[in-house]
Amino acid sequence: MKILSVVGARPNFMKVAPFIHEIQRHNLNHDTSVDHILVHTGQHYDPLMSDIFFERLGIPRPDHNLNIGSGGHGVQLGQTMIAFDELLEKVRPDWVVVIGDVNATLSCSVIAKRHHIRVCHIESGLRSFDKKMPEEINRMVTDSISDLLLTPDTISSENLRSEGKPEKSISFVGNIMIDTLIRNVAEARLLDANKIIKNNRFSEGVGNDFELSEGSFGLMTMHRPSNVDDLEVLNSIVDTLEQKICPKLPIILPLHPRTEKQLKAFGIWERFKSIEGLILLKPIGYLELLKLNTIARLFLSDSGGIQEECTYLGTPCITLRDSTERPITLKEHGGASVLVGNDMGLLETYFEEFLTQERQPQRPMHWDGKTAVRCLEAIFEYDQIEEG
Repeated sequence: MKILSVVGARPNFMKVAPFIHEIQRHNLNHDTSVDHILVHTGQHYDPLMSDIFFERLGIPRPDHNLNIGSGGHGVQLGQTMIAFDELLEKVRPDWVVVIGDVNATLSCSVIAKRHHIRVCHIESGLRSFDKKMPEEINRMVTDSISDLLLTPDTISSENLRSEGKPEKSISFVGNIMIDTLIRNVAEARLLDANKIIKNNRFSEGVGNDFELSEGSFGLMTMHRPSNVDDLEVLNSIVDTLEQKICPKLPIILPLHPRTEKQLKAFGIWERFKSIEGLILLKPIGYLELLKLNTIARLFLSDSGGIQEECTYLGTPCITLRDSTERPITLKEHGGASVLVGNDMGLLETYFEEFLTQERQPQRPMHWDGKTAVRCLEAIFEYDQIEEG
C-alpha cells in the first residue's frame, strides 16, 4: 500500500508526526509494509514556523515540497491544486491523507478525487458553524468528498451523521495532536522556562525581566484576522492588556508575524511593545510552548489547537473567538476553555476568575496517545471492506 500524506501549515506538523511514527512501527512489525510519501505544500515557509517541527518532532524531511508560499486564499488554493495535480501524475498513491482545515487540506483532497484516489481526512467533522471562516469551508468541502472520515471526538462524529455521511466512512479515532503532546510532554517539562525566555526575547528592552515560576505568568497567542486585522478590535485588546491584564499577571506572548505586521501597519507597535508586564518572544518551537503551557496560570489564545492542549493539561483557557470547531474543549463539555470573542468585559471577568482557578486536566475519550494506531487501522479496515 502506498500512502501520501500532506502537510501545509504549522498545526499539520504536530499532527502528522504520530501517523508517520505509526507507519514506521507497522513496517518494523509486519510482513506487508506501507510505502509512505510526505508532501509539504510550503504554505508556511518561514523556518521558525515549519522546519523546526520536522527537526524536533522526528519527522522525516518531505519527499516533495511544492513551495507554494504565502498569498491570498485563492492564490494558495489554485497554486496548490496545480502543483499537486502535477505531482499525482507522477506519484500514484492508493491513499491521500489530509489533515485539519488549512488550504492544503482542501486543495489536495479535491485533486486526489479528480485522480480517483481515495482520500482520508484526519480531524474530520469539526464544525464552528461559521461560514465566514475560511477554515470552515475547507473542513466542509473536504469532508464532503473524502472516503474515510477520522474524527477526534464524538461531537464531530455526530456532525457528520447529521450531514448524511455514510456510517462506513466515519471512524472515531481520537485526537492525533494529543498523541504528539503525550509523546513530548515529559521532554518539554525538562526544559528551563527562564532559558526559553532569555533565548527568544523579541528584542532588548521589550518587557520586564523576572524569574518564571509555576503559576506566576500567563501565556498568549494571537493571529486570527478577526483579532488583528481590525484596528478597533486590536486597539481594544491592547487596551485590555495594558490596563487590566498585565498589571495583575505578567503575560508571555510569542509574536506571530501577522500580528507584528498589523501592529506596525496600524501605528500601535511602539505602544504595544512598551506595555509593562508584557514579555514578547519570537515565534518559538512546539516543545518550548508546551513547556510554558505546563506551568502557566492561564492561556489567552485564538488557536483551536491551544484549546485542546489546555484541556488535556488543565490550563484555564480564554479563547478570543466567537465560535469554535472544538466544542469538546469548552467548559460546558468538560473542557478548560471559554469563548469571549472580542468582548473585553467578558475577557476581564474570566481572567479574574481564572487567576485563582486550579488546573483541572481532562481526558476526553480516545485522547490517550493511540489515535495514530487507530488511524492506520481504519485505513486498513476500509480497504478490506471495499475489497470484500
